[in-house]
Amino acid sequence: MRMKIPLNMEGMLGRLPVAEIRADEHIIDHYLCRSKQTLKTRVGKTYFSLKLQDKTGTIDAKVWDITHEIKDFDEGDVIKIEADALLYNSEIQLKVHKIRRSMEGEYRLDDYIQTTGNDIDDMYAKVVELIASIENIYLKTLLENILIKDEARSAAFKSHSAAKSMHHSYYGGLLEHTLAVAEICGFLGGRYKYANRDLLLTGALLHDIGKIYELSAMPQNEYTDDGQMLGHIIIGVEMIGAEMSGIDGFPHELASLVKHMIISHHGEYIYGSPKLPSFVEALLLNFADNIDAKVQAISDILDADKTPGPWAGYHKILERYIRKSDVKHE
Repeated sequence: MRMKIPLNMEGMLGRLPVAEIRADEHIIDHYLCRSKQTLKTRVGKTYFSLKLQDKTGTIDAKVWDITHEIKDFDEGDVIKIEADALLYNSEIQLKVHKIRRSMEGEYRLDDYIQTTGNDIDDMYAKVVELIASIENIYLKTLLENILIKDEARSAAFKSHSAAKSMHHSYYGGLLEHTLAVAEICGFLGGRYKYANRDLLLTGALLHDIGKIYELSAMPQNEYTDDGQMLGHIIIGVEMIGAEMSGIDGFPHELASLVKHMIISHHGEYIYGSPKLPSFVEALLLNFADNIDAKVQAISDILDADKTPGPWAGYHKILERYIRKSDVKHE
């Protein structure tokens, strides 16, 4: 599957959101193809069953007649369709007559999937600056090899989400979360005399790197086979270990310290850490990761809340009611 969605493109005005599609409407518009199945009717005729989406929802669509008007497209493409909206089993369904891939400039990424509100290039530039500031040559080389020199990996790092649903579960979320954790660690590390800045920042920048293989690319954002069987902690440690082995003279003790930070960054056995943080930098990384993940989870609830009053509802994962704390200026 390809994900060919450009960033920062100017979209078309007046598009029809999925949530506003009504029966008997004739539609010419752009939607993200979330899934595409090739099926057969009872009489053996081939047709496409699609799930189309934008930020407002998903809709079922069928291509009953695969003619020359149905151009080549794949899951993950934004496509321009011409279709009629019908009511089928009390649900709106699209009968699609024409399809082509949408072109750059015809749509905006954030109309179709959740994206970071920050500029991806700016965030990545800050990560590169942090790596350049590392003084330990082994740690700097490790970070450069993983996050800069491997173009496919760096592209995935910039575009992946940081989670399936808990926090930063959107395009660019992994980069946003990683940078935030590194910046928090930079502040916390400067407060404590036993914290080594190079080691702490290395752990912060690499703590979730395994998520680029634990989760599939947006918009699917589903667990891969390795994600289900291994998880991002094991995937990350294996990736980091492989890179370390290719760096001539990488100190064994330093390698163990970095790996320990990765496997202990969830902080508790019940949260999936094989080990508990056993030195200052590992503990600070756990706290920084926890701060950013949980505050972002609460922020997501507050962003989506439309209810009156001071309470924004119950968060199942955090197991608490969330209160709004907006204090008015006198």
